[in-house]
This record gives sequence, C-alpha cells and structure tokens, in this order.
Amino acid sequence: MGNLIWHEYARYVSITASLYTVWAGFFALIYRKFFWDFVSGIVRNPGGLQPAPQDSIFITIIVKAPILPIFSMLLGSTLVALDYPAPFLKGTSIQRSIVLRPVLLILQAFLAILFYQGTNGAIWSLVATVCYGRALALGESMKEAKDNKGRSGGA
Repeated sequence: MGNLIWHEYARYVSITASLYTVWAGFFALIYRKFFWDFVSGIVRNPGGLQPAPQDSIFITIIVKAPILPIFSMLLGSTLVALDYPAPFLKGTSIQRSIVLRPVLLILQAFLAILFYQGTNGAIWSLVATVCYGRALALGESMKEAKDNKGRSGGA
C-alpha cells in the first residue's frame, strides 16, 4: 500500500468545500439568514426567534445587503481557481504555494460560518486546513514546485 499524499487529499477536500461555499453563497442570496441568531435571540409569540439588537451589524451585512455571502462566493471561486488550477494560474508561484491555501481556507471558513447556508462549507474548509497543515508538517511539496526547482526565468 502507498502513503497518503496529504496535500493532494487536502486539495480535493478544498475544492469540494469551496464549491459548496460558492453554492451556499448563491443560496444565501435567496434565503437570507444570520446563522448565530439563536445564541442571543429573543423568542416571541407569535413571530418565533428574533435576533438580538446587538446582532444588527450581522443582519445588515447578511440579510439586508448580502455582502458576506458575495465575498464568500468570490473567495470560494478564488480557491477553486487555485486548487483546480485555472489555466492563467497554472505554474505560478501562487498556485504552487501550500502555505497560502490554509490562510485562504481559514478566511473562507470565517466568512461562511456566519450565514446559515455556509456552515458545512466552513467545516470542510477547516478539515482541508488541517490536512494542509499535516502536509506542511510532513514537509510535502507539490510536484509542480519540484519540477520548477532551479529554473530561472520561469514562474
């Protein structure tokens, strides 16, 4: 049996999480809901759960003007372009960087956990971050980075 190549596994999980986050962002444009409203919400009869007044900033950037889902969709699309990779990014130093991806995945998880539809994408983004961290701890490098080692003038 072979060894698990952690950065490849993390790449597949990252693609899945990012596509899910993009889908969740589209879905959040239609069904707008702040996920953490139950933490300090007020239960009214009738009316159900109402967000607390201190959550008004989240209501503004998620429900009234869906800025957060749109940023989450853009970041998810960027991560898909890095991990798949897009033709204009193939072979560049940004595409070969394993360190950049966990940083972007943590940011994606932070943005996606705030709106209701993005919670699964946020969880899988954190799983991909842990897998990239394991790859870094084992000293793995991408095949493209090994192929370009020592070349000058290339990306």
